[in-house]
Amino acid sequence: MTDVQPIPQNFPRVTPYLFVDDANAAIDFYCRVLGATERMRMPMQSGKIAHAEIAIGDAVIMLADEAPDMGARSPKTIGGTPSMLYVYVEDVDRVFNDAVQSGATVLNSVEDKFYGDRSGEFEDPFGHCWSIATHVEDVSDEEMSRRMTQAMSG
Repeated sequence: MTDVQPIPQNFPRVTPYLFVDDANAAIDFYCRVLGATERMRMPMQSGKIAHAEIAIGDAVIMLADEAPDMGARSPKTIGGTPSMLYVYVEDVDRVFNDAVQSGATVLNSVEDKFYGDRSGEFEDPFGHCWSIATHVEDVSDEEMSRRMTQAMSG
């Protein structure tokens, strides 16, 4: 008998699982725009994806084509998403522009933020929201709090 690890090797404890209306296109988009690498893809006879995994840096994201009969619905089917994925990249401006050129919708343009990141937000063509950032300044908690108060006051 082997020792099975309760948390599989090469998986973080928290792994987002995205449902999309075209997993093949989503994998291509995430690889092309976000620099993801495909770890695995399990196609069904229909061509739809039952399960796939991509890696962005040290993060793993699972995804599949939606299956409404099983309760797996994409943001487009339910009319949006209440969550956002935050991803650090080397060049936020380039990645953001690539995303928009590839069909993403701008939610918030790229700008320097009070907390030390340069970031912007977009909705991908599959309805998932992403905040893309490059860390540009180390900011102490005290300074961040001061800047937040200033930013929120007008």
